[in-house]
Amino acid sequence: MNSTTLPIDPQLIAPCGMNCAICSSYLAYENEIPRKRGKVTYCKGCRPRNKQCAFLKKRCEDELKLLKGDIDFCFECNCFPCEGLERLDQGYRKKYDMSMIENLNEIKETGISRFIKDQYEKYKCSECGNLISVHNKKCFVCDDIDSLKD
Repeated sequence: MNSTTLPIDPQLIAPCGMNCAICSSYLAYENEIPRKRGKVTYCKGCRPRNKQCAFLKKRCEDELKLLKGDIDFCFECNCFPCEGLERLDQGYRKKYDMSMIENLNEIKETGISRFIKDQYEKYKCSECGNLISVHNKKCFVCDDIDSLKD
């Protein structure tokens, strides 16, 4: 990887701080895992689907700035962190040991490029270097396809 190439597309970092590149639904889409396998679903990511943030945009407490596209990340909002983001963050902390609020604070403090590099180091597969899922801790390249069910 050269210095200008980021290991994760910046468009895969959702406004709420979710790194869509480590989402099991995105990894299933990206790796063309057959849909017929259990609960595996596909998603291209929030920004590529023009959804801004699937979890929060219609509930934005700051005059729907997220829905209108007035802000890129929730930390730019006057209500950050809002009740909806705190609820989402709490669930992800408990279930997946990941914090969207911490992600957003890191992006704000160090920038998107540093955040992406840190995320890659944190979530890369030790076997093949591809990303592992935050949801099931599986590599969608190395692990058996039947084990990828959430």
